[in-house]
Amino acid sequence: MDVHHALHFTFGIFGNATALFLFLAPVITFRRIIKSKSTEQFSGIPYVMTLLNCLLSAWYGLPFVSKNNILVSTINGTGAAIEIIYVLIFIAYAAKKEKAKILGLFISVLSVFGVVVLVSLFALHGHSRKLFCGLAATIFSIIMYASPLSIMRMVIKTKSVEYMPFFLSLFVFLCGTSWFVFGLLGKDPFVAVPNGFGCGLGAMQLILYAIYRNKGESKNLAAADKPVDMELGKPQQEKQSRAQNGNI
Repeated sequence: MDVHHALHFTFGIFGNATALFLFLAPVITFRRIIKSKSTEQFSGIPYVMTLLNCLLSAWYGLPFVSKNNILVSTINGTGAAIEIIYVLIFIAYAAKKEKAKILGLFISVLSVFGVVVLVSLFALHGHSRKLFCGLAATIFSIIMYASPLSIMRMVIKTKSVEYMPFFLSLFVFLCGTSWFVFGLLGKDPFVAVPNGFGCGLGAMQLILYAIYRNKGESKNLAAADKPVDMELGKPQQEKQSRAQNGNI
C-alpha cells in the first residue's frame, strides 16, 4: 500500500470514528424521552432526514456504485441502523398528531430510498449510476450538515453557547474535515463537496464558541423563537421545562 492509499484509508477510519460520535450524540435525548415517556417538544424530523442521508450515502459507497468508498458505506450503514432506532422510539412516545406526521415522513423516506435503489439498479449503469446516486447523497448530506444553522443563529442572538455544546461542534468539524480530505484523496467530489461544507460549518461553530463562551448564560432565552434540540440544532424546551424534567 503506497502513501496515498494509506492516507486515504487512515482518513476514512478517522471519519468513521468521528461520525459514529455524532450518530450517538442524541442517546442522552432519547434516554430522557424513554424516561419521561414523552417526546416533549423535541422534533423528530432531523432524525428521519439524517436516516435518508445515511441510506443514500451507504448506497453510494457500495462498490458497484462507486469504487474505493466502502468506508463510506460502513459508517453510513451503521448510522442508518442507529437512526432507525431513534425514529422508532420517537414514534412510540410521540403524541398522536406528531406520531402520524413522523410515521408518514418515515414511510416517505423509505419510499424515496427505494426509488433511488430501483432506478440506479435497473435504469442506470456505470458513470450515470454513480452520478445519480452521488447527487442524491450530496444534497441530503448538505441538508444534514446545515441543521445546526438555527442554533448558530440563537448563539449570535443570545450571545450564549448554552445550547451549542463544544464537543459536538468539535466533532462536526473533525468529521467534516476527515471526509473532506478522504474525498479529495479519492478524487470524489460527491464525498468532498458536502463534507467540505460540513468542515466549514464546524469551524464556524468553533469560532462562535470562542467568541461567546465567556459571555455567560443569556437572559433572553425566553425571547428565542423556539427551544432547541442541541444534538441536531432543533427546538428544545425552555429553561423552566428543563428544570422540571432534569438537564440534558
